[in-house]
Amino acid sequence: MIARGRIAQLRIGTPQPLSGTKHDSAYWRLPVAGPVHAGLLGLAGDRVGNPKVHGGLEKAIYAYPASGYAGWQAEFPDRAAQFGPGAMGENLVVEGLDEASVHLGDVIRCGTATCQVAQIREPCSTFAAAMGTARVVKAMAKSGRCGWYLRVLEPGLITPGDGHDVIERPNPAWPIARFTPIAAGSSGSQADLAELAALPGLSDYWRVKLARRLDQQRAGGAHSLF
Repeated sequence: MIARGRIAQLRIGTPQPLSGTKHDSAYWRLPVAGPVHAGLLGLAGDRVGNPKVHGGLEKAIYAYPASGYAGWQAEFPDRAAQFGPGAMGENLVVEGLDEASVHLGDVIRCGTATCQVAQIREPCSTFAAAMGTARVVKAMAKSGRCGWYLRVLEPGLITPGDGHDVIERPNPAWPIARFTPIAAGSSGSQADLAELAALPGLSDYWRVKLARRLDQQRAGGAHSLF
């Protein structure tokens, strides 16, 4: 065991109208007792409103650390009541792990399912609409309080109270917290970008973005990947 976490809540949702968005959204997921089957495309009964940007093999399950809500409450005291479990549209509320202790490519045992950290969550207009302010988009990019998306390597059952345990770590130099400022465009050398683009387990989506960023740096320019 490399690092141990616990699934405090398991949440699923179906698309519903969300003010400020063009598509229905399953953002406001509700807690369930489980067990719930985790398949290659996510949790049984969980749906997304816009499959062009949400869901899929490399965004099958979205996990968020329970410790992250306090940072949002402190940064947005006028909206503190909004930032608790479920506020991020997450499927799993995870205790004991965060962006500093979870690494890109980590293989994680969730109940009887085996998953892998494929990428970070990017702030988007749906997040802004759900929270009622666009300020949260820049705040997520700046703070790195983004959580992590999992691909499902081996389907299985997940129940609240199960472990969220890191059993393999192919990229020990790359905690999520190191990657997020690079994704936001505030740091990242050409060597960093080249190394990231070759990381085992990283999603193809991010490989393309990193390769584009590297080409731009070599040409003398740079921009945020968010």
